[in-house]
Amino acid sequence: MGNLRDDRIHLFSRLEDPATHGEFFARVSDDVHWTVMGTQPLGGTYFSKKAFREATFDRLARVMKEGVRLKLQRLYEDGDTAIVELLATSMTNDGAPFDNEYCWICRFDGEGPDALIVEVRAYLDSAMVAYAVARNERN
Repeated sequence: MGNLRDDRIHLFSRLEDPATHGEFFARVSDDVHWTVMGTQPLGGTYFSKKAFREATFDRLARVMKEGVRLKLQRLYEDGDTAIVELLATSMTNDGAPFDNEYCWICRFDGEGPDALIVEVRAYLDSAMVAYAVARNERN
């Protein structure tokens, strides 16, 4: 069995392919407290996994040709907290690269390999999100 760092690297690498997003979200608490910083359309605080996914991941996926793809760049950790840098490698429906950079500060409910993410503060390029949504979202 791998160590905790390997487990977390594996966990966040599940975001690179929309087909494996479910594996990532299985490790997110149903009542997660997730804050997306900024004044863009996805910004706000969500108090459940369902609310977060519907308002952010699912909404953003609809404006991307092949869904949301986030590649793990760096992982820093201390106890029950991980700081994760991710790079979006998606393409919008209108053909623009969506190379947004993210920094997520994630708190887990423990330090074990089955620990769930219970709190996230997500930082990103708000202008890029606003542009992608405005140009690609169909009402």
